[in-house]
Amino acid sequence: MTTNTQLLRSPGRQLLVDTSFAGVTESWLTPGFWGERARPVATGGRGGAWFLETDRGEMVLRHYLRGGMAARLSRCSYLFTGFRRSRSLAEFNLLQSLAAHGLPVPVPVAALAVRNGLITYRAAILLLRIPGACPLPAVAELEDGQLWRDVGQLLRRFHDCGLDHVDLNCDNILLAEGQLWLIDFDRCRLHTRHGVNARWKRRNMLRLQRSVEKRCQHIPPARREQLWQLLCNGYRGDELSSAAPVGD
Repeated sequence: MTTNTQLLRSPGRQLLVDTSFAGVTESWLTPGFWGERARPVATGGRGGAWFLETDRGEMVLRHYLRGGMAARLSRCSYLFTGFRRSRSLAEFNLLQSLAAHGLPVPVPVAALAVRNGLITYRAAILLLRIPGACPLPAVAELEDGQLWRDVGQLLRRFHDCGLDHVDLNCDNILLAEGQLWLIDFDRCRLHTRHGVNARWKRRNMLRLQRSVEKRCQHIPPARREQLWQLLCNGYRGDELSSAAPVGD
């Protein structure tokens, strides 16, 4: 925890707050608190996210929700193994660590974890919204080769820092005013020791490649493959467009 954060404890709950955002309370992490100033996020994820209009700027509120088979048991409850390891507080701390390395990530405002009985908890995180951000598949200049090289260079920076992004997909790469950002670090982690060809890096890139094939289907397959190769070149620092895919 950095010097600009405050951990507020009460029975069965913890709230981690960036102290540069004065007046933040647990209520801020409830969409009902904002009324008409809370607008559901329409794209990406499993729902449970809202854009907020606050006096401190636009923010994004996200409640952690399960997907797949686990959602049949509980949509919003997770096994409690300690507040420090909760999804929200862990993501908050990871974001601050990545920002300290100069990486382009959202600013975390607050993170909340609340116990539900003896063995489960629910969680939420509040982030400063990136102004004018657009997910990669919706970028107007999507077929610009330099954009894909830049994405590759961006991902290499995160990997060199040791970040294992377990949900690396097109919608978690944003473009805002010419700058690329990476978002959604739930369950992600930093590796202190890792080689250039670490298995987790290959998994990340293969996951992204599948996402490109799914979310960029409006681009002809041959051109899509060219763009992917350019991303790989940017990742490796290559100048030639004949480099093999990172996942190979």
